Amino acid sequence: MDSATSDRAALQATADNGLKIVVVGGFGVGKTTMVRSVSEIRPLNTEETMTRAGEAVDHLDGVQSKTSTTVAFDFGRITLDARSVLYLFGAPGQERFWFLWDRLFSGTLGAVVLVDTRRLADSWYAIDRLEHHGTPFIVACNDFGGPLHTEQQIREALALSDDVPLVECDARDRSSSKYVLITLVEHLYALSRGTAGSAASVSSATRPETAPEKTPEPTP
Repeated sequence: MDSATSDRAALQATADNGLKIVVVGGFGVGKTTMVRSVSEIRPLNTEETMTRAGEAVDHLDGVQSKTSTTVAFDFGRITLDARSVLYLFGAPGQERFWFLWDRLFSGTLGAVVLVDTRRLADSWYAIDRLEHHGTPFIVACNDFGGPLHTEQQIREALALSDDVPLVECDARDRSSSKYVLITLVEHLYALSRGTAGSAASVSSATRPETAPEKTPEPTP
């Protein structure tokens, strides 16, 4: 289990607005990859090698090449500006670890539901639990190169209301992942001001002007 948390970047003295954000979704949708790609500190990971014993309980459809899995949570941190810092918690995706989600959601300001459009049904439980807790969220479609779907098709498949922002992303790309988090913070701000929904229908994350910053060995 990789639980090292060295290489910490010092927080700015002006940072006084810490926000807890959860990245949640089905098994193998890229939650660990997103936390790794965007964190400014060495992320804490609780990954273990997958074994044959787990094949009987884990659904590997579409992620047969996956060799490791999160068994507790991932943790990272990113500074958005001089005052605002996001503390990121990546939730485990397998059904047998879903009991941990309720505790992770405690004190959470908002969430990113990461989606693999090849396996949309795997995201239903995450959305259901967030709605049950009353936790605001956005949906980010991670690019796995599968068949293209329109925004309307995805919204209908996930039963998303029009005021829930929907974006596309590449979880390996730091700029893309950071944009997803900014979109969430903007959504939370809009909710606090009672203006949510005015910019919810977003089909893709803003593409960076420079070359993408990808992690060396992305893991779905």
